[in-house]
Amino acid sequence: MRVGLLQLTVTDDPAENLPGTVALMRQAVAGGAQLVLTPECTNLLSSSRAHQTDTLHFEGSDPTLSVLRDQAAHAGVWLLIGSLGVKTDDADGRFANRSFLIAPDGAIAARYDKIHMFDVNVSETEVYRESAAYRPGAQAVVAETPMARIGMTVCYDLRFPALYRRLAKGGAQIITVPAAFNHITGAAHWEVLLRARAIETGCFILAPAQTGFHAERHGKGRHTHGHALVVAPWGEVLVDAGTATGVTFADLDLAAVDTARHRIPALTHDRAFDGP
Repeated sequence: MRVGLLQLTVTDDPAENLPGTVALMRQAVAGGAQLVLTPECTNLLSSSRAHQTDTLHFEGSDPTLSVLRDQAAHAGVWLLIGSLGVKTDDADGRFANRSFLIAPDGAIAARYDKIHMFDVNVSETEVYRESAAYRPGAQAVVAETPMARIGMTVCYDLRFPALYRRLAKGGAQIITVPAAFNHITGAAHWEVLLRARAIETGCFILAPAQTGFHAERHGKGRHTHGHALVVAPWGEVLVDAGTATGVTFADLDLAAVDTARHRIPALTHDRAFDGP
């Protein structure tokens, strides 16, 4: 199967971001991709809770989701919308960072709400509190498709290997990791973590990414790492998108999943233990 990973540099304006996403999606389809993947925060990156409140929509009325579903149906391809910020009915008013798997008829085949919130102090000037605006999900998801069984994660989830092991044991052959990875931590950890998750699970890891500087009209903006990657089940990096926006293609042979797991059957070797 051929996959096409989009690498974007979005702003805090969904209407401004959408045409570029659609153009790259069409480029991916023209290049033969059967599964197209966009990064985390496809609709916007914003550090302003007030702007998010004014701009975000509930899932049922989100313009980005509607247009991308139509594009998938028109092209007859599977589409992973890495994530969209969407409003929820939660009493505290927090949003969901939600990943969508769209079927070739435009239907929503699976949803996944990011479980692990990016609450970190990268440096004195790089401080993030995702949980202030977004509430964490609580459900791991493996989606059945005619192509493969796909486990869904988002960005900071990457640092929690238990989730990936659960997805692999739940049947995943591919795990998606759409991201807007910080440029400082990305330079240090992005590739090695993706390769580790592939090796531990024997899965293909597909990681579309945000890249570059993201201007905000209602905030200070931020930098993301880029380097959308596809990693094979044995840990080889098949493609690296670098830091430019665009589409990166990879051809996957799912037989490599069974081969890797046969050579190192670690998923069957769990043992109970005590402590600490």
